[in-house]
Amino acid sequence: MNNGFYNLKRFNPLHLLLVTAIICLLTFFFVFADNGLVASAAEFKKIQERGYITIAVKDNLPLLGFKDSKGELQGLEIDLARRLGSDLLNQPDSIKLQPVGNRERLSVVVDNKFDLAIARVTATESRSRIVSFSFPYYFDGTVLITKNASIQKLTDLQKQKIAVLEKSSTIAPVRYYLPEAKLVGVSSYSEAKEILDKNQAVAFAADSSILAGWVKEDPSYQILETRISTEPLSVVMPKGLQYAELRNKVNQAITDYLKEGWLQKRVEFWDLPESKFAGAKFRSWNQE
Repeated sequence: MNNGFYNLKRFNPLHLLLVTAIICLLTFFFVFADNGLVASAAEFKKIQERGYITIAVKDNLPLLGFKDSKGELQGLEIDLARRLGSDLLNQPDSIKLQPVGNRERLSVVVDNKFDLAIARVTATESRSRIVSFSFPYYFDGTVLITKNASIQKLTDLQKQKIAVLEKSSTIAPVRYYLPEAKLVGVSSYSEAKEILDKNQAVAFAADSSILAGWVKEDPSYQILETRISTEPLSVVMPKGLQYAELRNKVNQAITDYLKEGWLQKRVEFWDLPESKFAGAKFRSWNQE
């Protein structure tokens, strides 16, 4: 008996249709993935071959990543992304930037949709289980902002009303340093501004990089000097041995930018709060 012929007869038209559909989908993926129709992460050699690198960024964070009046992406993270793209591939215009939401900042790299993400991502131990982080390019942190001229130091806020974003990481340090303060939850930065304007709270706790943008737009705001937490912002990179060369090159580039003072100059250009680069030590949990 010819078993091959017997099995072929059992392969009905529905099976043939399914097989044909799968073959078409696979063909579409492999033919078009490298033609820019499908954004995807790649090993460094593949990035070199295609001639560009894909980076996810933010477009709604003044000073870090935002769109100017002409609709062009600007900010510290945009500067970093553009220089990385140029230096890694030794050619200008070798980068494709795509704004993403907060919830997508890690997933676009985990799902291999983008090579990197530079989108105000704090390097944490829990996040390092699913992605790799570069050496920090900036140290952000929680500060307090107010319009009340009588508030000059942190202790002036004891027993005062302080606005905080609901469920945000800023709540813990505020409670630690100001245990007697009354926290007022807000759902957005615009709501926080409204509450301060209505004197429903005397201060608002949030990231220094974001609040610096408030001061630049409205000098009536003042940021208290004391920073109550420090957060390392890092480039999100894919895990896996196949991406080791890409990670090494990104880390070496950031190290060079720090040594030559380029990053600090860009921080000053964007009027961001001072970042304590010199004292930074990257934790061992991020090393693969």
